[in-house]
Amino acid sequence: MSQSEHTIEALFDEGRTFPPPPDFAANAAVSSPEIYAEGDDTERFWGEEAERLEWRRRWDQVLDWSGAPFAKWFVGGKLNVTESCLDRHAATQPDRIAYHWEGEPGDTRSVTYAELLAEVCRLANGLAELGVGKGDRVAIYMGMVPELPVALLACARLGAPHSVVFGGFSADALADRINDAEAKALITCDGAWRAGAVVPLKDMADEALGRTPSIESVVVVRRTGSEVHMEPGRDHDYHELVSRQAGERPAVECDSEDLLYLLYTSGTTAKPKGIVHTCGGYLVGTATTYRMVFDARPERDVYWCTADIGWVTGHSYMVYGPLANGMTSVLYEGVPQYPDKDRFWDIVERYGVTILYTAPTAIRTFMKWGPEYPAKHDLSSLRLIGTVGEPINPEAWMWYRDTIGAGRTPVVDTWWQTETGQIMISPLPGLTTLKPGSATFPLPGVGADVVDEAGQSVPLGQGGYLTLTKPWPAMLRGIYGDPDRFVETYWRRFSKPEEGRWVYFAGDGAKRDLDGYFWLLGRVDDVMNVSGHRISTLEVESALVDHPAVAEAAVVGRLDERTGQAIAAFVTLKGARVGDDALIAELRDHVATRIGKIARPASIVFTDELPKTRSGKIMRRLLRDISEQRHLGDVTTLANADVVREIAARAAASTTTED
Repeated sequence: MSQSEHTIEALFDEGRTFPPPPDFAANAAVSSPEIYAEGDDTERFWGEEAERLEWRRRWDQVLDWSGAPFAKWFVGGKLNVTESCLDRHAATQPDRIAYHWEGEPGDTRSVTYAELLAEVCRLANGLAELGVGKGDRVAIYMGMVPELPVALLACARLGAPHSVVFGGFSADALADRINDAEAKALITCDGAWRAGAVVPLKDMADEALGRTPSIESVVVVRRTGSEVHMEPGRDHDYHELVSRQAGERPAVECDSEDLLYLLYTSGTTAKPKGIVHTCGGYLVGTATTYRMVFDARPERDVYWCTADIGWVTGHSYMVYGPLANGMTSVLYEGVPQYPDKDRFWDIVERYGVTILYTAPTAIRTFMKWGPEYPAKHDLSSLRLIGTVGEPINPEAWMWYRDTIGAGRTPVVDTWWQTETGQIMISPLPGLTTLKPGSATFPLPGVGADVVDEAGQSVPLGQGGYLTLTKPWPAMLRGIYGDPDRFVETYWRRFSKPEEGRWVYFAGDGAKRDLDGYFWLLGRVDDVMNVSGHRISTLEVESALVDHPAVAEAAVVGRLDERTGQAIAAFVTLKGARVGDDALIAELRDHVATRIGKIARPASIVFTDELPKTRSGKIMRRLLRDISEQRHLGDVTTLANADVVREIAARAAASTTTED
């Protein structure tokens, strides 16, 4: 955190600011500062925003906070989210493109709103034929193909909550999530194209399905043409299933508080948390923040969020938020360096992308590759660019603005989480003066503060813990099947229930400068943020200890200029087993098998002991200092202080293995 603060302090001294371009501000959807005062009246503000959506029955009460921290939004309201996302646009603008899709090999497809609605209805009819109904959970494990948003929306059409599992996760991770949700059906692909190779999704799904008793049906999209096993009676070809269905299906009426989806995220225990998002509040939150933050103009914009739909960014800002606003989006299957490092910029040029939303990790990678790749293409269509997933360092922010935005586009640096469901802190591009590296201010209708250990608001210019001070529509409604864990994880630390004061702890550090701007400083708990993906240290430790050679493991996130944080592992071995490069490779592969490739440690250091306090607690702070080659500080509380110097020496001499 100190490195981030040092960078920020240097920026304060420099004082760079960028007001909205006059032509942008003059035409922006939100350009009046009065909107922040309007947002102070929480219920009125969000109630007026909810009027923009399609409701079967209007709500009786905007917010019921009487059961805090369990919120109810738009109480008594009835809707189906697909009617706001599809039906109304198909009726008024049937030929407007909903998605321009591009496969990694170069195949393309454009889908209009009318076509998307019909495909969603066909799959909904197919799922109903297989016995899926309202309330049944459906797991989705797919690559970035048009059938992926279709799958989410078809589930929503039926009132069947979806649970998307990122296609980079392993069979074990998929099985764990299916079992926790007790999913009735799975939608997957034969495979997915990535970096010129096929990811064998169906094979991994089959491995998981050997221990998922709740699954009754599997629907398989034929994407790569790979030979896959099809279990008679259980597995169904997607294309055969939908081809015999009607292109119309009435949407199931849902209560505002009915479950829309589960999305699993890492926590500070080895068990992932099933984050609960419901229909009404979630759609209000995502639709509103999409329109405000991205200055949405559906009649002229082409929007591209480069995230995978397997993460919350894809749910909120590739599916529900853009579609609720009638936008045209780009959907890309593959990686940015295939077949060459200019693939993203080629896509921006060919589709005339006007709004680009990507991750700081990607931006730092583009910086490393060099400006010659974007320089090959005409990027003049871009009018707004944004970042998501992790704090962005000022240098990357400036490169993004100058090289990709040609020094003329506003940059919306957004902070939010899987749990918040919607963007919480972000500039309003027609209104906010920008500071490179700062997410600026909480959005209208959102309350945020930076507090100290005692929960007291810190003065401007100081740092502490980021908290959210009032409920918001898209907030998580709980952890699936574990209400106690929900309260303990997010609300216990800074809330005072006896005073009726409930404060959400985000798990991130933050600082406000003297102008009140928020600067995010990264995670403060045992969850690492690697390329925008949240990974639990304990989950990786558990995977390492699962290997027969490992006696004990400790994992920390260390600063990394490309990925934000990198996973650093410290491992003690059983018996006389000797650690070498071959074992490092074996352990990294083992973690990839247990969790997924994104969780492979970037470095592994073998040590005879781990630094522990006299009570037996592993001192991860010291391991983080060792990983980042910082001064080790006080070690007087350790039971084995000498081991710290030994580990530091081994870490300095070890070979780091990174992808």
